[in-house]
Amino acid sequence: MTSTRALRSGAAGALGALVLLGACQTADPRSPSGAGTRDTATGTTTTAHTTTRASTPSPSTPAMPTSPAAPLAELPRGGRVLFPHYRLVGYAGAPGSPALGRLGVGDLDDRVRELEKRAARFGAGRTPQPVLELLATVVQGSPGRDGKWRTRLSDKAIRQHLNAARRHRAILLLGIQPGRASFLDEVKAYEKWLRQPDVGLALDPEWAMKPGQVPMRVFGHTTGREINEVTAWMATLVKRHRLPEKAVVVHELAPNIIRGEEVIKARQGVALIKSVDGIGDRAMKEETWRKLTTSLPKGMRAGFKLFFEEDRAFGPLMTPAQVLALDPTVDYVLYE
Repeated sequence: MTSTRALRSGAAGALGALVLLGACQTADPRSPSGAGTRDTATGTTTTAHTTTRASTPSPSTPAMPTSPAAPLAELPRGGRVLFPHYRLVGYAGAPGSPALGRLGVGDLDDRVRELEKRAARFGAGRTPQPVLELLATVVQGSPGRDGKWRTRLSDKAIRQHLNAARRHRAILLLGIQPGRASFLDEVKAYEKWLRQPDVGLALDPEWAMKPGQVPMRVFGHTTGREINEVTAWMATLVKRHRLPEKAVVVHELAPNIIRGEEVIKARQGVALIKSVDGIGDRAMKEETWRKLTTSLPKGMRAGFKLFFEEDRAFGPLMTPAQVLALDPTVDYVLYE
């Protein structure tokens, strides 16, 4: 079951739709940022969400305030800490690629409005926070010029999704399927975006290949040490630029996708979340949940993924009430 999902999402998405996007990373163009910014790539004018404390900085300019007394940037819906005030609810995907998730279906603003209505059902005493989990680095079926078996989404596409997130006061997560590249190298490639107060990360180690491995032929994995490298870098970025807390999601669909997780460390300024991605009916998904959440490292929170197509092949999609009844508490609900 999991291999079927992996082959479908990887082959259909990485080899097909993303080619249409001009997915190779481009030179650093003008960024989307403050209110009323003219986007030179799309020819549209967007209004970025700002708080009463600080305006949102541009990805092409430093996020560091000019003085220690400068106002601090906040999260899209206020404050500087995600939990326990918020519950994150997201759509995953890539533009023009329905096989990779709901986020890639139809008009982007329509999808975010739909997501916001869905997120409202997960409040249960918290403030729902919509999330756009955009696949930014995607595995491909050929090694590419650098032999890394992955491609990166264009700046234009990332900018469009960040603009949409800001129109709806949502958080943007940059999803990474690294191929044979390292997670840390891929994360650093998006530094100008991660310096924004409303942009975080989602790591997908199923697609992290070791030397000699080929995506879509084997399941990849990562380690607690590699996750620590990413969160340490992110924590330094948050501190240096005085950013609000960053969400860093790590997806896991089966045991051994994350190895040696007992060494994972909690980091100031980073909210680390394990998203349990098992497929099946309610009983199957809850069994996977128990296997992957019974010994979470200190400071790691729990997330839960629902698949519109794959889960429904086994029965009805789990309801918000059923998801919220899971133990430990679900802090991030993701639909694909």
